[in-house]
Amino acid sequence: MNLDEEQRKKVSAWVAEGLKLSELQNRLAAEFGLRLTYMDVRLLVDDLKLTPKDVEPAKPAEVLQGAPGPAGSKAGKPSASPPGRTPPAPSPKPAPPGGVSVTVDTLARPGAVASGKVTFSDGQTAEWYFDQMGRLGLVPPSPGYRPSPEDLQDFQQALDNELSKLGM
Repeated sequence: MNLDEEQRKKVSAWVAEGLKLSELQNRLAAEFGLRLTYMDVRLLVDDLKLTPKDVEPAKPAEVLQGAPGPAGSKAGKPSASPPGRTPPAPSPKPAPPGGVSVTVDTLARPGAVASGKVTFSDGQTAEWYFDQMGRLGLVPPSPGYRPSPEDLQDFQQALDNELSKLGM
């Protein structure tokens, strides 16, 4: 992975343009005939003491100010977190009386496509996940716990709503 000075300058220019590592990998293959793994490209960029530009995260859709929202929601108010930072995942809210609340983890548990927490109407909190096969799994707080059929139905609807908000 030895590059001459001209090639190093080109790689530096590509990083300055804002190319992602995968795009750098493709350019190195196309222009220099170098077939590198993604990790090799990461190490090359690190060796050249370059820092790829961060892609600005997608901004969540704002709620209309006049639209009714959940009680206590801060509709139309900007986020308190600094720009470019992802706010921490919300802790599971207590379930509304007779209801079910669902949260989605910002970072899915290992082996899962998506995961999060659910609080059932009886106050029990469990973890949920979707595996790579698309199967929904529920990790109860104690062995043998089974939520009521109504809670399971409410959970699936609330989960569907939360995931659709995230574009999943």
